[in-house]
Order: sequence, then structure tokens, then C-alpha cells
Amino acid sequence: MRKIIITAALTGGQQTKDRNPNLPEQPDEIAEAAHDCFNEGAAIVHLHARDINGVPTGDLAVYSDIHARIRERCNIVIQDSTGGGANLNLEQKAECLKAHPELASLNMGSMLRTIGKHSGSVFINSQSDIEYFARQMLERDIKPEMEVYHHGMLKEVHNLIQKKLIKKPYYINFVMGMAYQGAVDGTADNLVTLKTLLPEDSIFNVTGIGATQLPMTTLSMLSGGMVRVGMEDNIYYKKGVPVESNAQLVARSVRLARELGFEIATPDDAREILELHANQ
Repeated sequence: MRKIIITAALTGGQQTKDRNPNLPEQPDEIAEAAHDCFNEGAAIVHLHARDINGVPTGDLAVYSDIHARIRERCNIVIQDSTGGGANLNLEQKAECLKAHPELASLNMGSMLRTIGKHSGSVFINSQSDIEYFARQMLERDIKPEMEVYHHGMLKEVHNLIQKKLIKKPYYINFVMGMAYQGAVDGTADNLVTLKTLLPEDSIFNVTGIGATQLPMTTLSMLSGGMVRVGMEDNIYYKKGVPVESNAQLVARSVRLARELGFEIATPDDAREILELHANQ
């Protein structure tokens, strides 16, 4: 049976406790949520840090604190975000890499924010920015999870391969249904066409935003991919019902995966599948 890697994206850079009071923001909340997700079957935890006021931060001290608190509880694979928040510059977004996560997210292009209070502004990630992040990760033996929001971003994946800035197996996350940043819709057709453009030696993951989370992650399992769930991407369990915790979303994906005949990857399974090198 194929093993499914489940990533729990706990906090993000956009959600707030005003929208769902169960969102973990401070280090101990995040570490406790990571442990709960580990107990439900998550192999990877995707982290964004917040300052004491709940504002996104790239502060190394905060990331290091979160890492230490998680490590006191479990051996889940730690993945930090270099996406940060709209308030962070390039260097601030990369500072988390100094905390030596095993994985780090890497957005594969610039995106126009289309809705919300930042509508009309641009999330800049030029080719030189992408290469900067990739070099920082390569120097520290951190594997990037490359965040692909639409088909054109796969061109930047090939650029990193050509320049030998990433190592096999290439780990690519398809972000689908994020209207805020112009991602492709979360549809079966889009997933199929994205999959056909993957480079050889790739492993893919799927993130579905909001109502697309459940159908797209389930389709990912059936299509040979991995799964990301969590309150960064979706604060509802079902329409009109706020999610109680990140672990609740992980538990549902585990239940579905087992019903479909898959095994659930442990953190050590994920390390083997993705060929991670210990930064624990």
C-alpha cells in the first residue's frame, strides 16, 4: 500500500483569531497543535510564526522557540514558511532558515492579490528571489517544498533544476482555489494538467483552500499525491461549521486515506520518501 504524507499547516499569514478563535498563534499554542496533529497522523507540520501581537514575523528567535517546543513533544518533520506575510521583506522571510528546519516552503513566482484589504498589491517573488531562497536552503541542506499556484510557475521549477539549486526528489505543492493570490481553481481538470507538467523525479502534494480542501486533497490521494490540510488554508470543518482544531482536519484525512486503502506515513517514513537529512 502506498504511504500518504499528511502535512498540517497550522497558522498561516492571513487567518486571525477573530475569524476562528481556535487558530494557534503563539509558540506554545503552535507546538501543542503540532503535537496534536502528530498524534492524529500528520508527518509534517508547516509553520508560520507570529509576534506577541499576532502579526506575522520572520524572527529567528520565535522560530527557534517554536522548534524547541515541538521537539520537546514529538519528532514530526518541521517545515518553515518563507512566504511570511505581506509585512516582511526578502531577508526577513528567509531568516527562519537559520533555525534549520528539514523542509521549507518556496513560492515559485509573483502573485497579484485579487481580493481583501491588500487587493491590487503584488506578492513579489522574482526569479532572482526564488534562486536566493533556493541557495539559502541548499547551503543548509533544507529541502524546498515548491509552492505552485498555476501552471506557469512550473517553469521556475525547471529553472532551479537546470541550475542545480534543488535536489531529487523534487517536492512540489499545488496550491489550488486561493482566490486571494490568484491560484488556479481547485478542479480535477486543473490537477490533471498540472500533474502532466511535473518534471521527472517529482513527488507532489496538494493544498486546497477553503471549500476545495477536502475534495482536492482526496483527489490528490487517488492521483498519486500527498495531502496538506490545516487552518492556514481552511477554518471550517464543513459549510458554516468552524473547525475546532488543526488535528480535527488531520484526523479526517487519515480516516479517508485508510478507507481508500492507503497507509499513513510516519515522520520517519516522510524523511525516507523525501530523502530529508536530519536537522532535528
